Amino acid sequence: MYAIDLFCGAGGMSEGILQAGFHILFSNDINESVELTYTNRHEQLGYRQNYNTFFRRADIRELTGEYILQKIRDLEFWNAEERNIPDDIDAIFGGPPCQGFSLAGRRNADDPRNMLFREYVRVIHEIQPKYVVMENVTGFMNTRLNGFIGINGDVYDNEVAPYILTQELNRIGYNVLEPRILDASNYGVPQARRRAIFIAYRNDVIEPQYPISNQNSVTAITDAIGDLIRDTQIRIDVNPELTRYQLASINGRTPNINGETIHSNNIIHNNELSAHSNIIKERFSLYREGESTSNLRERIQAQGIELNNCNSLVSYLSKNLNITEDKVITTFRNGNVGEEMLNELLTKKNMRRRLDRNNVAATVVSLPDDFISPFENRTFSVRELARLQSFDDSFEFLGPRTTGGDRRKKEVPQYTQVGNAVPPLLARAVALEIARVLQQ
Repeated sequence: MYAIDLFCGAGGMSEGILQAGFHILFSNDINESVELTYTNRHEQLGYRQNYNTFFRRADIRELTGEYILQKIRDLEFWNAEERNIPDDIDAIFGGPPCQGFSLAGRRNADDPRNMLFREYVRVIHEIQPKYVVMENVTGFMNTRLNGFIGINGDVYDNEVAPYILTQELNRIGYNVLEPRILDASNYGVPQARRRAIFIAYRNDVIEPQYPISNQNSVTAITDAIGDLIRDTQIRIDVNPELTRYQLASINGRTPNINGETIHSNNIIHNNELSAHSNIIKERFSLYREGESTSNLRERIQAQGIELNNCNSLVSYLSKNLNITEDKVITTFRNGNVGEEMLNELLTKKNMRRRLDRNNVAATVVSLPDDFISPFENRTFSVRELARLQSFDDSFEFLGPRTTGGDRRKKEVPQYTQVGNAVPPLLARAVALEIARVLQQ
């Protein structure tokens, strides 16, 4: 089964596609950092550029169906391994950039990136694969677009994006299943991540289905990353033996070109931790599991909080509030504090949350300092978040670990690569449904 992955990012969707038994012939993304990660992983799996796969870093507006098909026809392994060049591509997968649709930030219906799904439809029209899968954020489902021009010149005014996508695919010969929002936690991913999924199929092939969710098989945070706790005694107490999920991450789920999975060999890539000051560690210690900053603020005002064990934080507060350390402890113990004092204690950042070890993680995002580990007073490593996304341990993220300032506009650091990815196990569940009807 042969597939194409567009807007592939670091390769979360591709991991699931490969796990479902597809061979990815062509993939594309615009960013240099994700190209490093993506091509490195595929070389590790035995997918060699120009031999049995082709990756092109480019804006999708620069790509044509004929270019993609020609690059596929030019692959060396058709002749070297006496394989038949397929008449049809079995499936195209893709997740066009979604910043304009996202509920996480300021939504902008006029964001030019919203129009990239039109380019996705154009490429589908030019290649005519049997099946099409598109993934996007849930905000895509109710975003209205004005003056959207379809690939055949049709103009849509004040129509929701799913209606436009369905109409455009219908016009080029595809049936479209009713779009669904799938939660990754129902497919083995230890994370509550809801994503809009669209599945379309050519008029001459078998109708596929959405994967059946398994709400009774949820992987909690401890089951996913308990073995990565740094404090030895905490790790022994919390995670005395490797779980099934941890073993799968270590042994590998994604097969190489020969059908063999890649074992991590006990090498834990991307597991560096941020260097927190004592003040930050003590600030983190104030959070209970599952508690957000706003919850913590309410608790302090209602019940007070004990700061006796937070020497660095108390000293900092004493200096900034110009009161004695004893007064700091007494004041916060009584809960007699206003916004100014709470801001000094916790900072103005309200998005922070300590995750609950017995539940799935909140949606993994691109900023690493939004979440506090349930086990230790720190944020997560890239590897821990990759585990929560269901990446194999052998999958190495390349490029800068994190970045800031103006560089955020150009760089896609490791944390962002992880946060932007489609969880491989969610992609696998969808791809297996396409594989099922192809095999029929």
